[in-house]
Amino acid sequence: MADNFLRLHEMDNVLTCMSDDGFQGIARGHKVAATNISAGQPVIKYNQLIGEATKDIAQHEHVHVHNMAMGHFDRVHEFCADAHWGQKPALNGPTTFDGYVRANKSVGTRNYIGVLTTVNCSATVARYIADYFKDDELNSFENVDGIVSLVHGTGCGMAGNGEGMANLQRVLWGYAGHANFGGILLVGLGCEQAQVSMMVANFGFEEGRTFRYFNIQDVGGTKATIDHGIRMIKEMLPQVNDISRTKVPVSELSVALQCGGSDAYSGVTANPALGHASDLIVAHGGTTILAETPEIYGAEHLLTRRAVSQDVAQKLVDRIQWWEDYTARNGNEMNNNPSPGNKAGGLTTILEKSLGAVAKGGTAPLMDVLLYGEASKRKGFHFMDSPGYDPTSITGQVASGANIVCFTTGRG
Repeated sequence: MADNFLRLHEMDNVLTCMSDDGFQGIARGHKVAATNISAGQPVIKYNQLIGEATKDIAQHEHVHVHNMAMGHFDRVHEFCADAHWGQKPALNGPTTFDGYVRANKSVGTRNYIGVLTTVNCSATVARYIADYFKDDELNSFENVDGIVSLVHGTGCGMAGNGEGMANLQRVLWGYAGHANFGGILLVGLGCEQAQVSMMVANFGFEEGRTFRYFNIQDVGGTKATIDHGIRMIKEMLPQVNDISRTKVPVSELSVALQCGGSDAYSGVTANPALGHASDLIVAHGGTTILAETPEIYGAEHLLTRRAVSQDVAQKLVDRIQWWEDYTARNGNEMNNNPSPGNKAGGLTTILEKSLGAVAKGGTAPLMDVLLYGEASKRKGFHFMDSPGYDPTSITGQVASGANIVCFTTGRG
């Protein structure tokens, strides 16, 4: 039996099955009891609480949703206890990459032109403008990676002030100023809540050869807008093409850390591997950004230990409390997070899933906790508040400055 199971920590009272033809036909990735566990007793994995037994569990018995639940748990926060980073990992290999250095000294890994929208009403024209350049229109511009539409489903039918508008503005201007874009065309409708003029003024952008904006209602209809946008992109292309990759240090990398389709192996294979990569980047002056607040729930105390200050640690606790309040107001609880696929892969509770998810963050000190889409202001390891839905979460990480996304998966 010992060859078929993995004990992750000597204090664990469950083991992980390593093969599908293991003990009693238990699927790989699933848990078995290492010893008898009485009803109400804690279930321990990674030397951390992942739930409690809902009935007596015999040694070697399968441990999953039929006999284990999240139960009540108390966090023990020790703010900043591990803020001092001991031995930093060494990077054996190249310490540079080929990037695009912008006028403001930010560095991109790509060179796109983005067609950005203030409101859902301008999404269709933005797509048509970008699609015009999909075939042979870029053949003469070898340094331009492409023209992409950046659309969303909001921008109107919402309050002009408040959390929703603040989130939208941070994301829009995070993209407008992102180093992976050599040029941005911003397209509004004209009557929306998220006015182009207001947003340009709020964020200090100035119109120029590689940042242009207009409203559909000012131009006069869909076809005229598409033609106008295409002309503007054509005017941008020579300027955006007039740049080439140069050697830059890895300290210019900002990496979004993501996972999805997780199973029990994610927390012991891909996620720790990405965590080590994160440590390497941070140790050499770069930036990494972990996110998905509901998917670190119950493991946030491991991050607050690494916070560089009490204020940073408290920021994370505050965001966790916001999510607890939000789910309670909507008649749910945080343990609803593990998906059917997660459970089929052996993950039983959000506590277990979260312990695997935070492994993507490595061991580096936690430099800051960011609001959704908030720009990172310093180098190092960060956490950004976001939902657990991957496309939404990644959108925020890119707005925060990530120029690469690394995504791990267990189930595919």
